[in-house]
Amino acid sequence: MKSAIILLVAIIQLTPAAEPDAESLLRKVSELTLSEDGKLNFTQLVTKYGHTAEQYEVATKDGYLLKLFHIPGKRSSVLLTHGLGADADLYVIRGHGSLGIALADRGYDVWLLNNRGTKFSRRHTALDPDKDKKFWDYSFHEMGYYDLAAAIDFVLHQTGEEKIMAIGHSQGASQFFALTSLRTEYNQKVKLFLALAPGAFFFNMPPLFQIAAGAGPLLLELAKILGIEELCRDRGALVTLIKIICTKGIISYEVCVKGAIFPFLGYNPAGFELSFLRTVLGHAPSGLSRKCLEHYDQLYLRKKFGQFDYGVSGNLGKYGHPNPPDYALSKVTTDVALMAGELDTLSLVQNVKVLKNQLPNVVHFEVIEATTHTDFVVSGEASIYLFPSIFRLLQEYD
Repeated sequence: MKSAIILLVAIIQLTPAAEPDAESLLRKVSELTLSEDGKLNFTQLVTKYGHTAEQYEVATKDGYLLKLFHIPGKRSSVLLTHGLGADADLYVIRGHGSLGIALADRGYDVWLLNNRGTKFSRRHTALDPDKDKKFWDYSFHEMGYYDLAAAIDFVLHQTGEEKIMAIGHSQGASQFFALTSLRTEYNQKVKLFLALAPGAFFFNMPPLFQIAAGAGPLLLELAKILGIEELCRDRGALVTLIKIICTKGIISYEVCVKGAIFPFLGYNPAGFELSFLRTVLGHAPSGLSRKCLEHYDQLYLRKKFGQFDYGVSGNLGKYGHPNPPDYALSKVTTDVALMAGELDTLSLVQNVKVLKNQLPNVVHFEVIEATTHTDFVVSGEASIYLFPSIFRLLQEYD
């Protein structure tokens, strides 16, 4: 449910993949349509905008090898976690207007996590993502329980700090709440968590989402039967073809943005302009698992923020109960700031308020005007509507 757009791409991926030579050709054609920043990688973007980028590989307790980026600074450390189908790139692709670069401009020590399955983190100590379906047996639950935990511990070890600050967008917030509700010791390692458009509760969703979520179980089960566990692979031929189609001018913008993105995530042409398509599509989408979408679809259908539902027999074996347990949000004792977008049609303001009422230490709640779901990370206007609030909060805990 978390992104019907990604679900549509998943459906397209049910067709056979292109041959390697054709895939390579598609990539070359695609690169011709991208902007300069759309062609630059993370390190090149950070360097272009005046900073140094470092890369580390962090191992999780269940064997995944994650790429963790670092933009060194002298102020407190801030760890950024991305949303579903994205990776750390989206925090730097607007240059000085991106949150990652803007934080570095103000001297913060910026760390950026790339969750398992993204283009930067397709490695495991024993599993091959191209051969072993077990590699893709995860959702935001494991991204929190293992990935985020490993990143926090690594940053604390590298910096010698006792606590860090963290920011998570959408799924990045889901995984934080999963982690801190289950491994409560991590509440003591984060002095402030900023949840941007957090994904937790999905009540009273718009009709379009209800239709997509209703079809979700059938479509995802079909993908499972066909053996499709990886979705939206960065260099997959069909994803590349979509990128080509969506970077061809005003008609592409009408179809790909106004027709596909805005209806699901919120309408704001000023935050996602035509020219930006040629940059963002050089970096997104990034890979994810089928199970990620299935877990979010379950949250909507069950009207709960809980662990993955394996069915009665599976739940009895895993949880000792026929129903999956809810995440105990009362155990999330970290100071939390919640930010909802006024125009967000995915993380609705009213649902973020439900989350607020269940968390014990909400120190700040704010509805950001003229902001959609994607605007939190890619809007050209984020420096006007969003960054001032973030900087004020970080200053209080710096």
